[in-house]
Amino acid sequence: MLRACRGEDTDDHPLLRAVRELTALHEHRLSTPHESVCHIDEYRAREVRDIDRWVTVHLPVAHGGAYVHTETLGAILDRLARLTANAYASLAGESDWELWFAWERLAELAVGYEDLITELNAGRRRLPSGC
Repeated sequence: MLRACRGEDTDDHPLLRAVRELTALHEHRLSTPHESVCHIDEYRAREVRDIDRWVTVHLPVAHGGAYVHTETLGAILDRLARLTANAYASLAGESDWELWFAWERLAELAVGYEDLITELNAGRRRLPSGC
């Protein structure tokens, strides 16, 4: 997923395509005047909704006692895309602290995402309805 955020993964899987688009939107958002970001955010919201709908259809059904996660997968991937865009933007002259913090946040979310996917596939966790 991180390779897709960086634009390095050219696989045409719907989730990889969506996360590439979300990252591009976040990159564009960083250089867009504040009063003009609403159109970008509307498009992002549609992408997140489409991801959540895709996941609802394709994710294995969780066990009855599975814990519910606090965010939809679309929201998580949108955040992963945002943190990727922020981390790469921080390379352009932020302080050492901001640079470290941006990459640390991205790394922590990436690990959490991998853990969540493992738990979803094992049926130990389920996602909230995002449709």
